[in-house]
Amino acid sequence: MPEGDSVFKAAQRMRGHLLGRTVTRSDFRVPRYATTDLAGQVISAFDSYGKHMLTRFDGGLTLHTHFEMDGAWQVTGPGKRLPATFDDEIRLALSTDGPTAYALRMPVLELLPTSQEGEVIGHLGPDLLGPSWDAQEAQRRLVADPRRPVVEALLDQRNLAGIGNLWAVETCFLRGISPWTPAAEVDLAALLVLVRRMLLHSLDNPGQVTTGDTRRGHTHWVYGRAGRPCRRCGTPIEHRDAVAGTSWSRETWWCPRCQPGPFPSLAERPSRPGLRRGVNEESFGSRGRRLRGSPGLAR
Repeated sequence: MPEGDSVFKAAQRMRGHLLGRTVTRSDFRVPRYATTDLAGQVISAFDSYGKHMLTRFDGGLTLHTHFEMDGAWQVTGPGKRLPATFDDEIRLALSTDGPTAYALRMPVLELLPTSQEGEVIGHLGPDLLGPSWDAQEAQRRLVADPRRPVVEALLDQRNLAGIGNLWAVETCFLRGISPWTPAAEVDLAALLVLVRRMLLHSLDNPGQVTTGDTRRGHTHWVYGRAGRPCRRCGTPIEHRDAVAGTSWSRETWWCPRCQPGPFPSLAERPSRPGLRRGVNEESFGSRGRRLRGSPGLAR
């Protein structure tokens, strides 16, 4: 799933390869833009806001992308292209006077006037990694519904932008609170300081490590570790699957001993066969360039 730090780093990489380059050919493979031609446009910026990426052109257009489940950007050097095995995954090939960028499996890909970017990101809360991060505004939004479970409030991008499931459940563990603790009963100031510090640390380090241990299988406290012993107390990690047809669209992991507080009943914890031990806690790193995510709460 896309996390704010992942998208930030993707924009950073794209900036390094393509900023200032002139588009020589664009090949949109989505019906809406089948006849669109960006040739002659100069790429003027790559910015991220939460889980959204904005690619700006000097002609006043912005390409808005959102990775959702499996979208990714891939760049090849001058005169090179992706192997033919990727052809079915390409949604946009953006050739320049240098490298070529490919939007792969990109579920959200749209062009709009740069002046109208607010239409696609204006509903979002403060960006955790943005220059105008506003912790007080984020707290205000998080407690607008004071009884809402804190993990659900954190994942709602209308409250603050950039937290995905991994950071949400790991932050709850590190703060020692049940994911179902009402937002109004949480020390949100301390929680936000912690999660922002972890995301900022991730920008300068490979992977998304919360334990401080970069060895494979040791990077997370609870995420993806259903049924395995808690690294602190040995209690088996609990898991709740996403609930179809409800707003609860994220899997949740927690230690019932280290994170005291309210929990869903067993009847409220649907589980797909094989899921409890089938989720690999290293899935973020094992796919390399891919950013994985799921739709649900406001993105």
